[in-house]
Amino acid sequence: MIGAMEQIPPEALLEGYPPRMQETAYALRSIVREAVPDVWERVRVGWHLIGYDLPLRRYGVYFAYVAPEPVHVHLGFEWGVFMSDPQGLLQGEGITRQVRWLTFTAPEQISREPVIALVREGARVAALTRGERLARALDREDGIAATEGGDARRGRPILPDPAR
Repeated sequence: MIGAMEQIPPEALLEGYPPRMQETAYALRSIVREAVPDVWERVRVGWHLIGYDLPLRRYGVYFAYVAPEPVHVHLGFEWGVFMSDPQGLLQGEGITRQVRWLTFTAPEQISREPVIALVREGARVAALTRGERLARALDREDGIAATEGGDARRGRPILPDPAR
């Protein structure tokens, strides 16, 4: 369905970039399609990137992108702030509120298994409802508060339980 709406093929978008960035983008495209085989791929002309949608609704659910630039390529995740990233690979904290990404300058820099895991995690998080994502964020804040000795949502320390 989305393919019929595609204005230009991904290859046409990538033509204008240096060969090394094209190779990197092709490698990332392949990984995204391997991680989520049913994904819809299309160029978002206005954003100068290749976007990926999950086939969950009529127009899909946008969850990831490959964004080439002259000196590197980003693999980004629309709901990255909610993703589990145990290896701490995602970039963007403190720069954007929601989106997170990986940056590569060559295909050899791509560690296949961790990137596949992040793509699958990005798809899983995008498939959640807004309420489920909010609950996940609150749970994460509770975990941070417990390890830092406070309640992050209320900005105050957690008091000891008097029953103990």
